[in-house]
Amino acid sequence: MTLTPAQQLAATDRAHIIHPYLPGTAEERVVMTEGKGCRLTDAEGRSYLDATGGLWLAQVGHGRKEIADVAHAQMQQLEYFTSFWEFSNDKAIQLAERLATLAPDNLDHVYFTSGGSEGNEAAIKMARYYHHRRGEGSRTWILARDKAYHGIGYGGGSATGFPVYHEGFAPMMPHVSHLTPPWPYRTELYGGADPTDFLIAELEGRIAQIGASNIAAMIGEPIMGVGGMLVPPADYWPRVREVLDRHGILLIFDEVVTAYGRVGEWFAAQHFGVKPDIITTAKGITSGYTPLGALLVSDEVTEALLQDHGFPMGYTYNGHPVAAAVALANLDIIERENLLPRAVTMGEYLHDQLTDALGDLPIVGEIRSVGMMLAVELVADRETRTPLPMNPARMPHDVIRKETGVIVRDSAHSLVLSPPLIMTEQEAKEAATAMRSVLERTTPAGDITK
Repeated sequence: MTLTPAQQLAATDRAHIIHPYLPGTAEERVVMTEGKGCRLTDAEGRSYLDATGGLWLAQVGHGRKEIADVAHAQMQQLEYFTSFWEFSNDKAIQLAERLATLAPDNLDHVYFTSGGSEGNEAAIKMARYYHHRRGEGSRTWILARDKAYHGIGYGGGSATGFPVYHEGFAPMMPHVSHLTPPWPYRTELYGGADPTDFLIAELEGRIAQIGASNIAAMIGEPIMGVGGMLVPPADYWPRVREVLDRHGILLIFDEVVTAYGRVGEWFAAQHFGVKPDIITTAKGITSGYTPLGALLVSDEVTEALLQDHGFPMGYTYNGHPVAAAVALANLDIIERENLLPRAVTMGEYLHDQLTDALGDLPIVGEIRSVGMMLAVELVADRETRTPLPMNPARMPHDVIRKETGVIVRDSAHSLVLSPPLIMTEQEAKEAATAMRSVLERTTPAGDITK
């Protein structure tokens, strides 16, 4: 039998590539070959609407020629040289200066990485090293939260609050303690108490249990993406910051997902009115055109890190000149096309479309959003809020993609959307209609009828 070019690509993929989270028994491959705007095309010529931005990124959309031109020009000028020791390059310097102007006050210093997992590894080490340099080496504990996702490195993976990321990899990094997540829809987590009051009391209790003098930092996503796009109450982060300040504990904001316009601000720290000590970013900094991450670090932490021999940690591609040039071009587009306010207005429009299309369905418990981060939480019963059972053979997001070409993501019994910030109203309607076409056939038992 002669295979088509698309079938040959899929067969070669199955033979040679180890995919994250894909069992070896899975035969299906969707081989993407082209992207433009919010649209993708696979090797068989089928078109898709990307309502996920890949993995929460693609802020400016796919296929921007002006970014490709910048990368081409930079590769011809300087494709790479190390940024270790006294070495640097002009594009990394320009990008660091640009980020300092966009960041919350006092976060004027930048440490480059190749992505979010590397960033969270660096942030955890920075926090511990900061206290070590100040003569408080006992501060090694990291506070994190259940349902958190901080990458899959050793430190970030230990802070991640899903058992599946720990099973089989133990022992994980010691001195990590997980707290209850802010998930207001799940009132049962708080025993009838106000969610923020409960969570702050729990935080104070955990600090007392471990001992404030033993805790380096708390790491948290401002809005918990993989956990199901969990939006905390407005008073949660300011009150957390006050508690941590009182005990000399640093606050690390994992903004790998939320930064660079996703929530309608450059950083979610600005949305919540909080000043962290360290912000980790990646993804939207280049809209995925090249791998890059950047930590924004406070003056106080930086001063301690740069003492003596400096911060003894680096990655080969720290401050990569091509990635930095691409990031500058990407930030230019976000500013020029007013994508921050657009994230707010389009996010509201998409939320309204989802509400109109799905709000009457008995399996839809809640639709929540901030900017262009949205989630539809699925339940078996609206009154009890029992999570909808999922049939691995026919997951709603898979059926939506196969039947309609709209790509959404399943995350903790929720369907989450994080489209490019350039999504149009027509594309928002298309996404909502596609979801309706499948969810209206989804039973409280999790079955999807024909």
